[in-house]
Amino acid sequence: MENQNNKLQHNNNSKSINLNNSLSFGRIHSHKEMGALEMESRAVLEFEDESLESPGSVARKNHSFKEGSHINIGLNECTKCRNSPWNSIKLVVFSTKLNILMIFGPVAIIVDKFSGHPGVVFVLSLLGIIPLAERLGFATEQLAFFTGATVGGLLNATFGNATELIISIFALKSGMIRVVQQSLLGSILSNMLLVLGCAFFGGGLVIMKREQVFNKAAAGVNSGLLLMAVMGLLFPAVLHATNTELHFGKSELALSRFSSCIMLLAYGAYLYFQLKSQKTLYDMGEDDNERNSDDDDEAPEMSMWEAIIWLSILTIWIAVLSEYLVEAIEGASKALKLPMAFISVILLPIVGNAAEHASAIMFAMKDKLDISLGVAIGSSTQIAMFGIPFCVVIAWIMGRPMDLNFQLFETATLFITVLVVAFMLQEGTSNYFKGLMLVLCYLIVSASFFVHVDPTDIEQNIHHEPGH
Repeated sequence: MENQNNKLQHNNNSKSINLNNSLSFGRIHSHKEMGALEMESRAVLEFEDESLESPGSVARKNHSFKEGSHINIGLNECTKCRNSPWNSIKLVVFSTKLNILMIFGPVAIIVDKFSGHPGVVFVLSLLGIIPLAERLGFATEQLAFFTGATVGGLLNATFGNATELIISIFALKSGMIRVVQQSLLGSILSNMLLVLGCAFFGGGLVIMKREQVFNKAAAGVNSGLLLMAVMGLLFPAVLHATNTELHFGKSELALSRFSSCIMLLAYGAYLYFQLKSQKTLYDMGEDDNERNSDDDDEAPEMSMWEAIIWLSILTIWIAVLSEYLVEAIEGASKALKLPMAFISVILLPIVGNAAEHASAIMFAMKDKLDISLGVAIGSSTQIAMFGIPFCVVIAWIMGRPMDLNFQLFETATLFITVLVVAFMLQEGTSNYFKGLMLVLCYLIVSASFFVHVDPTDIEQNIHHEPGH
């Protein structure tokens, strides 16, 4: 026994000498890294001596090693984050097969310059934006590693909606107010029915034996905000439809601008409520997600500043392609024989929501449903309570008469959608059948807009007929 102890002690001493040598040659950048490596060396020595100790002491040492493991994980994450510029480009541009579609962006610009065929330019721009939206989501997820789940979900929703907001601003600049209204409405419908439905369905198929659980209280707050947004959109539409304005043509616009300011104030209060005042309400779900991800080896693949730089580059490139996309919409509607309402409400949001769609399904399949809801419902809430009122205020600054009158058909569609999703979320559980119902509801909505003719289009056709 004494020989065995001496042999083990000799091995341990030699291992510690080798470790010290490696430390002297390696570059230690901070006291944290030194502490992490020392902890690792102590853990190695302790596990080598397991056979000489009682089971109780081994259990205690295992527990202490587990408690300190997050330091080692942090060291590994920092090591992975040290990318050269070429590795960073390779990670973002060449890591997925979907990025093949990026080539269609420059092609769309070339086609627009030389042929000017709006249908082709529209399709190419649409295809070029898809991988950019997905990569925007990837860069946001990388940034979320440094912020936590709650702020990460908010960032994902914000940058996920960047595509729609950029398209909306360029459409406002061109005076295409109905395209702005319908694309933002379509984004809400797409997130609430298609994205959330696919997340529930995908997560339910992976975890068949039980229902998935999410933070019911946080989902209830979002449902309340969405109903408030419906109220903001409903009154101008009803006021217009019933011809009960105090000052015809002015009251509706004034009410819309006032309501937009109130909705922006409510969204600001919601951010304070979510991130400061009632942080524990959202931390409950975050703790569950951390427990679920204990076995995952997820780590950031780029540093925080790399993620911020890539977010900036991708946003600028999306802005460039969005300008070409918006200019080609009207010509594409005639060339492809598709209603403007269908293009604005269905096609544009599906492209813009590519990032949310992929990340929400991925998190649901990993049983992190709170993050999926933060992406899908949080994104809808952000568009409804921030995106739409923000565009009204921007249009006001530009001198464009954008209001919250989304016409009765669109407003009724949104109202029914919010009610359906609110009922789905009230139990705090999900399964694949709930997801399937939401996706089928989205198919009904899509078919409705395919046969829907926008009233403003009818008015424009009436005005243009004498000229023809």
